[in-house]
Amino acid sequence: MLKRLGRLFVIKTRWEAIAVIYALALGSVDRGFHYLERYPGVGGWLLFAACTGVVFMAGAKLLDMTRKDNGERRRKSDLERPAAGEGSMRKVPFGSTES
Repeated sequence: MLKRLGRLFVIKTRWEAIAVIYALALGSVDRGFHYLERYPGVGGWLLFAACTGVVFMAGAKLLDMTRKDNGERRRKSDLERPAAGEGSMRKVPFGSTES
């Protein structure tokens, strides 16, 4: 029974993620306005910005986690290995003036 209830709180699609981000944004702006009333001036505005900034970070993570992975997000050159002797770089100690 708890598993069935837990499945209700899993975000599976981008539409669900956008709805959650919208709800987070509404709550953070409301909280920010409370901070502006409580702490007038620069401190209130900094707390307001912190509240809304968290929504940007959480929203980016939610949208990134619900993106369909088709394997085309990386460059092909990252997946190919260079042949022996081809593309190998000479190792130079850190701080050395050699180029």
